[in-house]
Amino acid sequence: MPGFLSWISGLFSSDVPTTVSAPESRLLNPSASVENEVATDPALTDQLEEHLFCWLLDSPPTALRADPGQWEPILESLRERIAHRTLNELPRQPMTLPMLMRALSDEQSDRHRLTEIILNDPALTDQLLQIANSPYFRPGDQSIDSVDQAVFLLGLDGIRNVISAAIMRPMMAARNSREALFAQRVWRWGLTCARSAELIAKVQGQDSSVYFMAGLLPALSYITLRRELQRLCLTEPGMTEAPPSLIHDALSRYQWATSQLLANEWNLPPKYHAQLLAAERPAPRQSHTPLNDGIIVGTREVLRHAHQRNMPEENVLQLIHMSGEQYTRVRRAILDILEAGARTRA
Repeated sequence: MPGFLSWISGLFSSDVPTTVSAPESRLLNPSASVENEVATDPALTDQLEEHLFCWLLDSPPTALRADPGQWEPILESLRERIAHRTLNELPRQPMTLPMLMRALSDEQSDRHRLTEIILNDPALTDQLLQIANSPYFRPGDQSIDSVDQAVFLLGLDGIRNVISAAIMRPMMAARNSREALFAQRVWRWGLTCARSAELIAKVQGQDSSVYFMAGLLPALSYITLRRELQRLCLTEPGMTEAPPSLIHDALSRYQWATSQLLANEWNLPPKYHAQLLAAERPAPRQSHTPLNDGIIVGTREVLRHAHQRNMPEENVLQLIHMSGEQYTRVRRAILDILEAGARTRA
């Protein structure tokens, strides 16, 4: 499905395009069955996406539907801010991220060097230990009490993912009661999709190093866009808050554009841009990437665990590019994580 932003230059440089075209992007793109290569009905993904937004925005389907053209002036202002990279709410690059990325990609770097970089940032250290002890990461029942222990127990891939989550968590924490439920649910959804994408890459024998952070970027784009909309709405006569239908339209249109903008703002390597592009605009008959499938599986399972309307399992298998056995393995792992998280919150 064609996107609304031309990404090609982003694959070769740190600059994003300065124009945004027609808003045709969707979060969940239909794929073909891995067994029969028959294209599936895009209505399935549209329905799953609607269920997701109903849950995130705590609103019925009718509240998500706007009259044609109702929000175009505000959406056009948002589009211009994205195109010109002037989003006020765009999170800036964390100071320690470049050093961490270099250390994680350097084969000569040992765990002591990585630990030293993390410990030099007290806020990151606290977040990392909290994240490392969450059900999404902690191996078994053993508590992780130090950064060095986290690096040792989780390994390179595991600590890379924990660092990604620890960096993003403060950016996605609710600023006020108005956005509290949305922020909480977006964070849970983002972690689940990111973990699903990483697990899918592993069971398919692919390099999984890029998929966790790439899987978190759409969630961070959601909270960024919602906050930017709130700023815009405060400049509109009689508006004090963005209604669900406006948030829904904005997130549906500009989630991938904002994800790419974040990747550029943080100077992430070209492989992250490539994965975002492949997920947003898969080539005809191209295999779905783990990022696509991770978002579909993660969305379905987090909705199911929250007792929301979701999608029958047979429809999931039509959409993803995985075998039934691979899906079962990933799904079991995700369910274990979600159930452990529920016990922790209780």
